[in-house]
Amino acid sequence: MRYSRVRTITTLGLNVMDVLVELDIDGRALIQDMDIVGLGDTVVKESKKRVKSAVKNSGIDLPNGRITVNLAPSDLKKEGSYLDLPIAIGLLKATSQIKADLNEFVFFGELGLDGSLRRVRGVLPILLSISRKSKGLKVVLPAPNASEASVVESLEIYTAQNLNELVGFLNGQIQKAPVAYDRPILDSPVGSDMSEIKGQEFAKRAAEVAAAGGHNISMKGSPGCGKTMLARRMPSILPPLTMDEAIETTMIYSVAGLLGEKGLIKERPFRSPHHTASTTSIVGGGNEARPGEISLAHNGVLFMDEFPEFRRDVIEALRQPVEDGVITVARAKLTATYPARFMLVVAQNPCPCGWYGDKTRECTCSWYDIQRYNRKISGPMEDRIDIFVEMPRLDFDKYMDTSTSESSDSIRERVVRARERQTRRYRGMKLFSNSQLSHALLKEYVILDPASRSILSGAADRMKLTGRAIDRILKVALTIADLEESPVLARHIAEAIQYRKKQE
Repeated sequence: MRYSRVRTITTLGLNVMDVLVELDIDGRALIQDMDIVGLGDTVVKESKKRVKSAVKNSGIDLPNGRITVNLAPSDLKKEGSYLDLPIAIGLLKATSQIKADLNEFVFFGELGLDGSLRRVRGVLPILLSISRKSKGLKVVLPAPNASEASVVESLEIYTAQNLNELVGFLNGQIQKAPVAYDRPILDSPVGSDMSEIKGQEFAKRAAEVAAAGGHNISMKGSPGCGKTMLARRMPSILPPLTMDEAIETTMIYSVAGLLGEKGLIKERPFRSPHHTASTTSIVGGGNEARPGEISLAHNGVLFMDEFPEFRRDVIEALRQPVEDGVITVARAKLTATYPARFMLVVAQNPCPCGWYGDKTRECTCSWYDIQRYNRKISGPMEDRIDIFVEMPRLDFDKYMDTSTSESSDSIRERVVRARERQTRRYRGMKLFSNSQLSHALLKEYVILDPASRSILSGAADRMKLTGRAIDRILKVALTIADLEESPVLARHIAEAIQYRKKQE
C-alpha cells in the first residue's frame, strides 16, 4: 500500500477551513481509476480528470491501480478548484516521485491539462488566515497569484508556473526564493475633481459633510443638473484607505474573483450598478454565495442612479446592511457573511418625466404619477438616509462661468481632519465615523444647549420626525461641528435640519 497526506484549505465566503488530502494507491486493482470522497462539489469531483491529464502531460508516470482520495474532515463541504494541486502532489508523494517532507507545506491551486498552475480566487483571505493560525508553515500557490501573495508580510510563500517546476523545487533540484513582501503606498485617487462642477454650492457642501461623517446622501433634481457628476467625484474627497481597510476590501474582491493582476486595492471602491440589477447581484448570493455590489462597495461608495427605477425588493433589501454594515447571504447549501460598510449615494429625478418643479420646462406627469414615482422609496428606507439635497438646473450664465471652484484636494483636507477627530473620539471602539453612532453614544457625545434643543424640538414637531430621523440630524450636526473643530452648536443643528427631506 502506498499512502500520502498533504495539507490544503477550502473556503466558505471569507472564512478559511483546513483540509487534509489523504491519498491511497491500491496497486492490486486491475483498473486504473481515481475516486474522490469527502463531500466535494462537482468542480472537486472533476479534479481527477484534470490531475491525471496534468500529470501525464508533464511527463510523469501514473501508477497502476485504484487511487482513493479522501478530503478530511469528511463532513465539511469542499468547493472550487483549490484541490487540484494538493491531489497531484499527494499522488507524486505516494509514488515516491517527491522525496521531501511535506508536513510543513500547504498547497492549493488549479491545474491545466498541460500541467500549468492557474490562478484561483480568494487567495488573500487564505494567506491571512494561515499567517494568523499557523506559524512556520510554507505555502505553495500558482505564479499568477504572486501579486496577491506579496501583500502578506509574515508568511513564507512560494509560487510555481507548472507541475514540473514545483516537483523540481520540492526535490531540491531547483532553487526558489519566497515571494518578497511589497509594502503598498495608499493614496487618494487621481482623476475627476470637484472643481469641474459648476455652481451647486449647497450640494457640494452636503457632499463634504457626507464624506466627513460617512453619511448616506440622496440627490434629487431635473436631468442634467449634475447629480451623477457630483456622485462620481465623491471618492476624490474621501480620506485614503488605511492598510486594514485596503486588506479588507481586497479580500472581498479576491473572493469574488475580481482582483485580476492587482496585489492590493489601493483606492476606495466606487460601485454603480444599473437600475435593472437583481437583488442577488446587489446583496450577494448565487450557488456559491458570492459577495454582491454592497460588499464590493465596502469602505467606499455605492452609487445608485435613478434610485426609484430599481425594483422595490432591491431597495428594501438595502435596509439591513445600511443599518448594520454587514450582510449574511443564506442559501440552501451554505451561509456566508460579508462586510458591507459603505456610503450610499442615490440620485433621482423629481418625477417620471424629470421636470416637476423646473422653472423653464413644463412637467407632463399627472399628480398620481408623481406620487407613485416618489413612493417607491419607503419611509423606513428614507429614514436611513442622512442627507437630502435638491439640485436645481443650472442657467446658462452659471454654466459658462469661467471661475474656478474649490478643488477636491482642499475639500479632502478638511474631511481628513474631521475623520481624524472622530478616530480620536472613538479610540478603542469598533467605530469609524459619526454615521455609525448608536442612540446611547449620541446622548454621550452630543450635548445640546437650550438654543439647539429649541431648534430641534421645533423641527421635530413641524417635520413630524421619527426617532431615527432625529438621530440622523444629531449625527450630521456632530459631523458639521467636527469640520469646524468645535462642539455642537445651534448653527450646526440648523444646518443639519436643512439636509432633511422637505415635506411634499
